Amino acid sequence: MKLLRITGIFMTLAVSATCNAQVVKAADVVKKENVAFEYVVEQFSDIKVLRYQIPGWENLTLKEQKLVYYLTQAGTSGRDIMWDQNYRHNLTIRKALENIYQNYEGDKTTEDWKNFEIYLKRVWFSNGIHHHYSNEKIQPDFSEAYLAILMKATKTKLEPGIAAILFNDIDTKKVNLDESKGLLAGSAINFYEKGISLKEAEDFYAKKTSPDAKRPYSYGLNSKLVRNSKGQLEEKVWKSNGMYGKAIDKIIYWLEKAQSVAENKNQGDALGLLISYYKTGSLKTWDDYNIAWLAATEGNIDYINSFIEVYNDPLGYRGSYEGIVQIKDFDMSKKMEVVSGNAQWFEDNSPLMPQHKKKNVVGVSYKTVIVAGESGDASPSTPIGVNLPNADWIRAGHGSKSVSLGNIIDSYSKAGGKGKLQEFANDEEEVALAEQYGEIGDKLHTALHEVVGHASGQINPGVGTPKETLKSYASTLEEGRADLVGLYYLYNPKIQELGLVDDWKKTGMESYDSYIRNGLMTQLFRLELGANIEEAHMRNRQWVSAWAFEKGLKDNVIEKVNRNGKTYFNITNYEKLHDLFGELLREVQRIKSEGDYESGKALVENYGVKVDQKLHAEVLERNKQFSSAAYSGFVNPLLVPKLDAKGTIISIEVKQPNSFVEQMLYYSKNFSFLPLEN
Repeated sequence: MKLLRITGIFMTLAVSATCNAQVVKAADVVKKENVAFEYVVEQFSDIKVLRYQIPGWENLTLKEQKLVYYLTQAGTSGRDIMWDQNYRHNLTIRKALENIYQNYEGDKTTEDWKNFEIYLKRVWFSNGIHHHYSNEKIQPDFSEAYLAILMKATKTKLEPGIAAILFNDIDTKKVNLDESKGLLAGSAINFYEKGISLKEAEDFYAKKTSPDAKRPYSYGLNSKLVRNSKGQLEEKVWKSNGMYGKAIDKIIYWLEKAQSVAENKNQGDALGLLISYYKTGSLKTWDDYNIAWLAATEGNIDYINSFIEVYNDPLGYRGSYEGIVQIKDFDMSKKMEVVSGNAQWFEDNSPLMPQHKKKNVVGVSYKTVIVAGESGDASPSTPIGVNLPNADWIRAGHGSKSVSLGNIIDSYSKAGGKGKLQEFANDEEEVALAEQYGEIGDKLHTALHEVVGHASGQINPGVGTPKETLKSYASTLEEGRADLVGLYYLYNPKIQELGLVDDWKKTGMESYDSYIRNGLMTQLFRLELGANIEEAHMRNRQWVSAWAFEKGLKDNVIEKVNRNGKTYFNITNYEKLHDLFGELLREVQRIKSEGDYESGKALVENYGVKVDQKLHAEVLERNKQFSSAAYSGFVNPLLVPKLDAKGTIISIEVKQPNSFVEQMLYYSKNFSFLPLEN
């Protein structure tokens, strides 16, 4: 499970085309290193593209550097899987757009061409034609007629029906969570063949039974649900010699090379199981891999690779492809291990009902890491924290790994600004608290969310998994539950007793200020006026904040202030807000433990979906003064191996991309292993 991606404010049928452009080589996609590091690559539309560094790379042994290199190659080899998962025509469309971009020799000073460039960059950033965060189809600011001119000029062939999709109202939302529009019928995500109904999908999986009911398989995680020639439903499994097989074979190739330089036996064994999983598609092997991966805690290098998060599936079954390669940050990890070492204390002292508490919280590890490469669902838009695995029974019996992506957070911080804080904070005291305690509050909330939050609580015996019981609401309820754990303990003297902060009360106050400010107001600048909230994390931040606001009205716990025509939220009683967060946490855990779908639905729909349109319009107007984009993401450093005469790697150098365009074209040229239609 991922913690939110930081977006803007840091507190918190086929294509036939001729291509005459030269091959983009690795050596071309570099940036000179003898000048001050430039964190910002460029900004367009609502997006800012950043760079991150890999501090300490030179301190790794050559064997460790090889391991990182092989793992990043494995991750990037699966890049096109994510594109195809996001939408069935994405690869076809991308090839057409890139061919136009590289071969058009007409006037490139016109507004139409500039808008075409921006559209292509937005598509690259979102791994497809739907916005990475809102899930809405990205609307081009050029006409269908202009696209036809570009296609003719560059001899790009694109079926009229597919070209028209860019401009019409077909497949307008990648992931639709509005049940009235049909969770599957209304979603463009390429996880279910068109025409399969929600009931058919639910009935298909209701018949699936695991050999051990206490250790249920993650059915649907690595497959697309389709209708066969007999009209029956079946799964197209993502594996070698299966769907996405050509890309997966490349992933396997690099993983086998990584296994050959594993740091230790446990790490090598885990990689072997991951390779086996990719070859067979066995969900039993997937579980075995996760358990082995959890046991591989020694060494300086770790990774995330496969079909992981289920946020993009409106039914919560299928995992999006992603890869993250990470190097341990020894200094920060030592500091944050305190949280994981006290996980049982946090569980024992939580406001959960006794029957919902874990008697033995096991195997929770927490590290701050240095990211060395990201791919798929994690790139260009990245999380700042990850807690895995997602299977509840594995977490309960074997623990979990939590990581905070330290150099990513650092890049966000150094590329950001403070103007929005000044605009939306209620008063100077709130600003001062944010400036002094905001960074430590963010880091600690990440740790508590990932380590304690996702690891806490237990499901009642006989109750199904959240994706079965809570369905489309499972993801946002889980993220909100983890947020609430963090919020509850951020305002607690224990965190100071453990040496995590110098002043627990002020840290907690700042964390509450920033959470309520964002949940009720500032996150709205990411939405178009009139839109409902669809993204799981945005939903959870609003329903947590709006519920607390409503329940505290009688005691004026959070007051809504209007001053000079501007709205602010002011917390008047932090102790009571702390208690309200505890009360809500207890209820959300009950919903999860009992599989109470109706209560979960009511909580999310009543508090987390609808937006106050008057306030939304105000936020958008106040935000116009800021040039900073609402969303940020990253290009990845390029690891360039130097070979001797025998072809053996003798060193690996870190190079920074010159531009977002160059990296995207380099990836398309060198890591496109799939057919355009899969």
